[in-house]
Amino acid sequence: MTRKHGRLGVLLPGMGAVTSTFIAGVELCKKRLGRPIGSLTQMQTIRLGKRYESRAPLIKDFVPIAALDDLHFGGWDLFPDSICEAARKCGVLSAEQIEPVARELAAIRPMTAVFDPSYLRNLKASHAKKYRSKWEAAKLVMSDIAEFKKKAKADRLVMLWCGSTEILPKPSPAHRSVTAFEKGLKDNDPQIPPSMIYAYAAIRMGIPYGNGAPNLSADVPAMVELAERTGSPIAGKDFKTGQTLMKTTIAPMLKARMLALRGWYSTNILGNRDGEVLDDPGSFKTKEISKTSVLDTILEPETYPALYGKYHHKVRIDYYPPRGDAKEGWDSIDIAGWLDMPMQIKINFLCRDSILAAPICLDLVLFLDLAKRAGLKGIQEWLSFYFKSPQCRPDLKPENDIFIQHLKLKNTLRLLLGEEVIDHSGLDYYDPVRGTPKSAPAPRSCSRPASLARACRLHHGKAACSTRNPCRR
Repeated sequence: MTRKHGRLGVLLPGMGAVTSTFIAGVELCKKRLGRPIGSLTQMQTIRLGKRYESRAPLIKDFVPIAALDDLHFGGWDLFPDSICEAARKCGVLSAEQIEPVARELAAIRPMTAVFDPSYLRNLKASHAKKYRSKWEAAKLVMSDIAEFKKKAKADRLVMLWCGSTEILPKPSPAHRSVTAFEKGLKDNDPQIPPSMIYAYAAIRMGIPYGNGAPNLSADVPAMVELAERTGSPIAGKDFKTGQTLMKTTIAPMLKARMLALRGWYSTNILGNRDGEVLDDPGSFKTKEISKTSVLDTILEPETYPALYGKYHHKVRIDYYPPRGDAKEGWDSIDIAGWLDMPMQIKINFLCRDSILAAPICLDLVLFLDLAKRAGLKGIQEWLSFYFKSPQCRPDLKPENDIFIQHLKLKNTLRLLLGEEVIDHSGLDYYDPVRGTPKSAPAPRSCSRPASLARACRLHHGKAACSTRNPCRR
């Protein structure tokens, strides 16, 4: 892992409500005018070792992630508004919140975007690139990336898709391999959407790529193959913000207590650009797949058919302009307990979509950069915590239980820095011999994978570590 110091360029395709809220929040935090609530990297601690050791530093003090002051932003959008103009139009933040960072936000203007109206039917782009082939479009995006890196004087780059939900493409031979994909770009294959062009450009240049929408984007064999080849970490899909955040919290409780599920009805009203896009049935279908997939992977109906084999799951999203970014989600959950007696759970979540997404953006940018510097590549399943439909190996089911996701994320950080993973087994605390704190063992040679050993060298200056004497900066 290379040093964390240096400027990190953050490239964001899609510079609307989520992106403007994210960037404005970071700039406010830099000036100590706001708090990054919701961000694990900035506000959460991580327990190290046994409980009696009382070691629980902030994640940002334990893991060598980039500092907020080192972030520099750029990106693309279908509309020419600066980030300041976008923030004012979206109405997520108040004028009083925007004003202290208006100058910084006004300086960030989007580059022209790749646009295909067949994938976004409800938007009319006014700031789109002109190109003859999708291959040429990819080259233009790569040229934009190189120019941004030069102007921003960035040492490293990360790309995070914050654009709209596309209609899902049909399976295509172009998705199967890098060679086939590049041929598809040159042949203008209609099953290559704009998000996939951005993913290709970033991954081809060895840049970490995260996908905040349910688009396929990097979740096809060609992109996974390319990521392994170029050493690019990739993660997705679809930021886990409102209603699905509730589902991945409540469903594990039902399963843990063996309470039966009979039905789960979910509806949302949303009035921002995302809501407008999702008012098209094609784009909604993409989102519906992402939102409905979580329950089966958590509840395992094939293992517990009597409890979860026949539940009814309905999801609706309605575009309601007066609500703006302050979406509302209703859940009506029919469950059954002892002797099949019926019960109900009702949830009314009045949330702010971009306010919940902004800290996810920050954490993903910092963790994807960390993964790149640690020598990790390909699918980063340890980042599933942040996604509705986590990308994983095709022969595996994604893990959607938020508590398992959270443990996996923290244990990955522990591994990267030479600490013991934590499984919360506890008999040793009550054994008079095993429960007695012992002196720390002497440092030993690091037997972990080479990519993890590099993390040790960051702190020790040599490949040596101890699980009880962790790497220190």
